[in-house]
Parts: sequence; structure tokens; C-alpha cells
Amino acid sequence: MPKKQFSIGFDIGSSSVKASLLNLKNSRVETSDFFPKKEMPIIAKKNGWAEQNPELWWENLIKSSKAIVSNINSNDEIISIGISYQMHGLVILDNNDEILHPSIIWCDSRSVKIGERALNDLGKDHCLNNYLNSPGNFTISKLKWIQENKPDIFSKIKCIMLPGDYIAYKLTGKINTTISGLSEGVFWNFKNQSLAKELFDYFNLSTDLIPEIVNTFEDQGRLSYEASKETGIKEGTPISYRAGDQPNNAFSLNVLNSGEFAATAGTSGVVYGVFDKPVFDKQMRVNTFSHVNSQLSNPKYGVLLCINGCGILNSWLKNQLFNNEFSYEQMNNMCKDINIGSDGLVIHPFGNGAERIFNNKDIGANIFGLNFNIHTKNHFIRSVQEGIACAFKYGLEIMENINVKPNVIRVSNANLFLSPIFCETFANICNTKIEIYNTDGAQGAATGSAIGIGYYKDFSTSFKNLKIIKEYQPDIKFLHEYKNTYLNWKKYLKS
Repeated sequence: MPKKQFSIGFDIGSSSVKASLLNLKNSRVETSDFFPKKEMPIIAKKNGWAEQNPELWWENLIKSSKAIVSNINSNDEIISIGISYQMHGLVILDNNDEILHPSIIWCDSRSVKIGERALNDLGKDHCLNNYLNSPGNFTISKLKWIQENKPDIFSKIKCIMLPGDYIAYKLTGKINTTISGLSEGVFWNFKNQSLAKELFDYFNLSTDLIPEIVNTFEDQGRLSYEASKETGIKEGTPISYRAGDQPNNAFSLNVLNSGEFAATAGTSGVVYGVFDKPVFDKQMRVNTFSHVNSQLSNPKYGVLLCINGCGILNSWLKNQLFNNEFSYEQMNNMCKDINIGSDGLVIHPFGNGAERIFNNKDIGANIFGLNFNIHTKNHFIRSVQEGIACAFKYGLEIMENINVKPNVIRVSNANLFLSPIFCETFANICNTKIEIYNTDGAQGAATGSAIGIGYYKDFSTSFKNLKIIKEYQPDIKFLHEYKNTYLNWKKYLKS
């Protein structure tokens, strides 16, 4: 037996692919890396469209894998592989297992009308009681868009996948999926605990397009010889965990029990809570999926609030307006002396496609109150972070309407939560305690894979070294100013 044993976790985002090597003895990450160093491009051929080439994910996974495998003595030391991936994307393969079309990813809004038509025809009660969601802008509606708009491509489809399923296929040569993944695509009927046959029939789609279903935590396939040569990982290593990025983020923060909450603030912003019973929004502005630890005999539901326009606004500010003149850390420091409320400058971050919190409407990003004599670059930085925090507050008010209210939100030490200004603003505007932990999505995927092969016998063992590294509490001295900041932001939103 090797002196050390590791699990490797891959986090397949729309910006980059990150890999982390988890030392299983002490549950700590030994090394991690990500590629590309600049964000992966999103193809937008038309307004509201968003596509990526799945091969780009694979190429960057190879680079990140080789970068961290080079840090260990032998690839024999890696005993399991876990995958976290961007949710809701559609990947389609032909009979030769070749990609037929770029992946229509999570923030693409071309299929909104298709989902709305299905909701009206099938009925809101039917959709909520069976799928806990509207077909909306989810993967099944994206597949229907291919059928309606590109019939020549649709006729060649052998099977459909989510992004994580595609990566698992590239690693193992096996094509399969999970119930959690199917639920995020609205392919799953929660009431019948089976594929959503009546929705497939309505869309004139065959359930034969869905691959074999495997469990979230289990041996889902072994690394092929070809993938071993490309990644540097030993042939035969099992892929033993797979989950969408938001359920996986919650898992990485040990959010597994009813009433626990996690959040992320990357390209998109998400608040994700776990419950024992199905919870849904009758206006379908938040969504409910199957959580990673859900079982048919003991279901767990993840209630997800998503804001498409979040960190992508901060990225746009850095790359486009500031032409990469400053790092994110420099930007965070630049705005620390700007007054709460940014001296009246208000920014709405909704410039990344249709937003679920607005019933799948694309209202765009907006800037209000700009004064050429007052406002500087530093004001823009602070106003962007305040605008994103206000969008979270707006979403949390929707969650409160369905009796979902977090007292504490767990987050990873990553993305916008690296900014003290954002954390302070978020805690005060949302009036919620934030706990920042020493983990991330790639580490969570590695942990999940160790559970999947039975190295960790239970969840509590796997999270023994999960620690809070910082906390932010609402500060009574500033609550009034932050409340006024939100009310001003909301006033412009209503206008």
C-alpha cells in the first residue's frame, strides 16, 4: 500500500476547471490548480444564448490534472476521483460518441418560451406536484429547442448528458447519469420516483435518450487507458462521486441536514438550503432538486435560489472597464474607504441572461445615479459589490415567502467571499450571519469520491477537518445605512 493515499476532485465551472488533491489521512488538500488562467470563453451567437465546447472542459481538466499529479511520488497514491460540474447544461452525442453541438449551458435563455408553453399546457399544479419546478429554462427544454430548431442534428442524437456526465464519460468511456443530475434538468418525477415520462411524451422525446442511472456515491466507472495517458492518473482508478456544482458546494460545507444553508458568489450567485420535505415556490422563482445525500427511502431536497448576474459583473468590471489594470484583491482594497451606499451610485447585476427570480425575464444590467463630479473607479467597485449583495437580499425575500429563511449561511473562502467589503455588505443587507470555511468545490468532490469508495465510512468522519476561518455578523451600528442602500437599490429596480 502506498505511504499516502489521495482522492482527486475536479470542479468543472464555466470559467475554469479546478483540480484538488485531498490527503485522505488528514482530510487536507495537499495541492490544487486550475486552468485556464484566464476565464474560459462563453459563445453568445445571439442575445440570451450561451454555449461552450465540452472539449474545452476536457482540455483544461487534463492540464489541471497533470499539474497536481506532478506533485506526488506515484499515481498509485490516487485511489478515487470525484466530479463537480456546472448545472443544467446540455451535451449531446451521436452514435460514434462524438459531440453533435456545443453545450447549451446554464445561463442560456433561448428555451424560456418552450418551458413556459409546457407549463401552461401541462398545468402549474401538475409541474409543481411532480417535478417541483417548471420545465422553464432547464435542460429538457433546451433539448426540445434542438428538436424544433435543428432537426438534422436532433435526428442523430444517441444520448444526452449533463456536463458532469460528459466528463465522467471522457474519463471512463462509460455513459451514465444520476438522479440528482436528472432532477436539475427537470427529467425526474419526484412523486413517482422515476423519469418524468409524461413530460417526455409532451415534448415528443424518448426516454431512451437518458443513459443508465447510477448513485451519486458509488463506483460509476474506472479510468480508461486513454484517459490515464492524458491525465497522468492511474488506469482503473474509480470515479465514485458526481454532483452539480451547487449541491456539491453545499456538500463540501457539510450542509446535509434539514434547515442548513450554503451560498456561492462565483459567475452566478446561489443560496442553497436542504430540507426533508419538498418545498417549492408557486411562482417558480426558486427551484427544488434532489440533494446529494437523498435516498428513495430518505429523500433530501435542495432549494436553490440562483442569480445569474453575480460575479460575472465583477469580472466584467475588472476585464472590460478596467482592462485588467487591477487584481481582484486590489479592487477590494480600492473600495474600502467608499461610503456605504456608494454615494448614490446604484448598479443592478442582471446582465447574464434571463433571471429565474424575475420569472425568466431578461431585464439586463443597469446603472443609476451616476454623477461625473463625484463617482470614481472606487465607487464603481463598491457599487458592484453592493448591487450583487442587494440581489441576494431580493432573492432571500422570495425564499422567506415560502418559509425558507437562513439564520446562518456557510460559504467557501472563494470568489466574492474573498472580499471583506462584500462579506460585510452581504451580512448586513441580508441580516444573516456568514461562516466562511476552509474548503471549495474541488475539495468537496474529492471528499465525496472517498465516501463513494468507502474510505470514509460516514459523513462526519469525512468532515473532521472542516473549520470556520472567519465569521461576519450583522452590525447594529450599520444596519440602518445598509437597509437604506437596499431600499434605494430596490426603488430603482421597481422603476
